[in-house]
Amino acid sequence: MEYSNDQADAYDAVTIALKSAGVDLENEVLLPNAESTDQILAILGKAGSGKTLLLANLADALIDAGVELVSGDYEGKSRKGRRTLAILAPTNKAASVLRNRGVQATTIHRILYTPMYDPEYEKISEWLNGIGERPEIEGLSDVALDRAALFFKSNKSIPGALATAGLRGSDFIIGWKRRDEKLDIGFIDESSMLDDKQFEDLKEIFSTLVMFGDPAQLAPVGQSGAMAFENIPKSRQRYLTRIHRQAGDSPILDLAHSLANPDLTFQDFERQIEEAAIKDDRVVLAPSVQCDLMSRSPVLVWRNATRIRLIQAFRRAYEAPDDRLLSGEPLICDGIELPIKHRKKRIDLEARGLIKGAQCVYLGEGRKPGFSRLHVIGAEDPQVSAASIIKIEAPDQEEPFIPFAAKMGAAFVHGAACTIHKAQGSQWSDVQVFAPDLFVAAKMGRTEAGIPLWKRLAYVAITRAVDRLYWVKAYRLARPTSPLHTDDLHSHVPNKLTLEPME
Repeated sequence: MEYSNDQADAYDAVTIALKSAGVDLENEVLLPNAESTDQILAILGKAGSGKTLLLANLADALIDAGVELVSGDYEGKSRKGRRTLAILAPTNKAASVLRNRGVQATTIHRILYTPMYDPEYEKISEWLNGIGERPEIEGLSDVALDRAALFFKSNKSIPGALATAGLRGSDFIIGWKRRDEKLDIGFIDESSMLDDKQFEDLKEIFSTLVMFGDPAQLAPVGQSGAMAFENIPKSRQRYLTRIHRQAGDSPILDLAHSLANPDLTFQDFERQIEEAAIKDDRVVLAPSVQCDLMSRSPVLVWRNATRIRLIQAFRRAYEAPDDRLLSGEPLICDGIELPIKHRKKRIDLEARGLIKGAQCVYLGEGRKPGFSRLHVIGAEDPQVSAASIIKIEAPDQEEPFIPFAAKMGAAFVHGAACTIHKAQGSQWSDVQVFAPDLFVAAKMGRTEAGIPLWKRLAYVAITRAVDRLYWVKAYRLARPTSPLHTDDLHSHVPNKLTLEPME
């Protein structure tokens, strides 16, 4: 394909770095990895500059050259001369955005901890990856194996393929272990979200790291506005400055890039939104928050107090009782509450997608006390049952209300609204941005890395929208037009993973 000049420069820079590491993309030649050539590059650009396209094309070129793609759900046996690539994102949602674009991405958590397969079922995995003969497995018919092969051909997911053959996760995954061997090449999307610990872990694992990030986004909380790629030498950074329009001009991207104007005030920006809303229905000047949208995409806010008030208003609008959740209510994983001695259980929960920031939908109570049935948004096998601690926050209350809980397990907060920081890396078809919060940020005059904070918040918030942006002007909530439901949530495979209770 024909690249713009900045894309071609970035592609060439990565190609040169890979060649010094023994991967010659031009001639499709692979050499043993040179242990002393640890290197890091950064491909940076704002929304719409073509970072994802470049990542996908580089990944395709590596695979065509014979580099083996390593995912978090299965890793073949180490072989002499093998060269590897992993495509990573900080969250499940960010990884699923890539997967929806045909890029086989996984989370950083899933590459740090690798699954251990039952030897019998590992034969199927090797066969699907083209490094073994078609196996004969007791209890699995040829029809079941054919279904697995057909699924893997289009999805490249080993657990998904095995599930289509009628196997459960507990049948073929016997445990998880911390990665004990290095990999070659790592592509990291949404690298502005990396914290220092994740960055150090990745440098230990990969000899060549290529980071794709947006310098206009928000830095991880607690890192003084600094992003991981800012410490990379300028000679190792490439900037994509041209904005590429896919399927027509995007008024949402136009608004996002107008924030780069140093003279733009908040009032000027709102006038731009009003003008865009008149011309294009992809931008909506909303007089109130739309309750119907909140069940699948949270309202994006700056202040935590606003988030809590909107969640309470959402639950009242659906007449949700104080002592339990309704099926269909959105949740956000707030981390794993387990003591050190249960480290294996923590790995198990995280491996199944329940990492901090993961978006879920509550499906109902599990069969065991304290368990919840959940749909994990963006996970390859989203239906799980897990020991849960669910917290419902309320205004003016220091401690959240907990309708029910296991003694320990995955902790959740309500997901009808979330902060813009927490939304980073995610995308939704329709996004509601709560403008009164950004107005407060503008009035306070705060800056981050020399840029007004309200502009960074607005940029991240509106670029979460894929199809339609709702700019909410007032503290009002429109009542729902229909009850909560889960009809839109279906696992693409008939597998249901159950996370065992804690001892």
